[in-house]
Amino acid sequence: MSIKHPIIAVTGSSGAGTTTVKRSFEHIFRREKISAAVIEGDSMHRYDRAEMKRVIAEAEARSDCGLPTHFGPSCNELPELENIFKTYAECGQGRRRFYLHNEDEATPYGQQPGTFTPWENLPEHTDLLFYEGLHGAYVGDDADVAQHVDLAIGVVPVVNLEWIQKIHRDTAGRGYSVEAVTQTILRRMHDYVHYICPQFSRTHINFQRVPVVDTSNPFIARDIPTLDESFVVIRFRDPHGVDFPYLLTMIQDSFMSRPNIMVVPGGKMELAMQLVLTPIILDLMEKKWKRSSK
Repeated sequence: MSIKHPIIAVTGSSGAGTTTVKRSFEHIFRREKISAAVIEGDSMHRYDRAEMKRVIAEAEARSDCGLPTHFGPSCNELPELENIFKTYAECGQGRRRFYLHNEDEATPYGQQPGTFTPWENLPEHTDLLFYEGLHGAYVGDDADVAQHVDLAIGVVPVVNLEWIQKIHRDTAGRGYSVEAVTQTILRRMHDYVHYICPQFSRTHINFQRVPVVDTSNPFIARDIPTLDESFVVIRFRDPHGVDFPYLLTMIQDSFMSRPNIMVVPGGKMELAMQLVLTPIILDLMEKKWKRSSK
């Protein structure tokens, strides 16, 4: 962790909705004139798309019980991610690359979709480092990413909703069949349990969307439950200093389910994120500026 060069990490599995939370942070950064260096979690994968297909095919040919997945450490450069966080925390510098998901992202670089851009230096003179991806609070034998993070946010919809969101995203936006996405979900289950879920015990705040419509069979769901068909459960690891009376007043129909858990209507999720996260980010910035002025 670093007062002078803070790091914020939003972590969640594929289809969890971390991009929505990223947009809330972007609004805060823009409003408060905060300059953020951005690291995308997909850029830390070990293999490009073609290489990943080859690695999976080779594992299947060997009849390996544990097939490689993007959720597990074997398919990610997690020591490198930790090193990027460590370097930034020490001096506000580091490097990054991007993973190009589709033609729109790849064309400006003159590359194929499913490939990585060359490594480049992070922008200079940024206020903080912002990460969004699968492993923002990862701890394992190979790396301890979480130790460098000043604010870790978990995005954790109930699992059936997570699967519905992933199926719809990958079929509509990435051209996969439902059967292919289902096989990916099954292949990732071991790594999901062992490497993704444990992170949510280390995060400072979790946002968990809970639908109030039937999602009992996510593999045939025609629609993603809307925000208005959901509640959002907000869990604070340390509720000390959180102004719950203010939040309950500002967010209509919200309530406390436990001393450290607040529940808000799904349609109020972005408002809740703004109200919860803004003072925390401003506190990080105030401490940074005080340290920098000494």
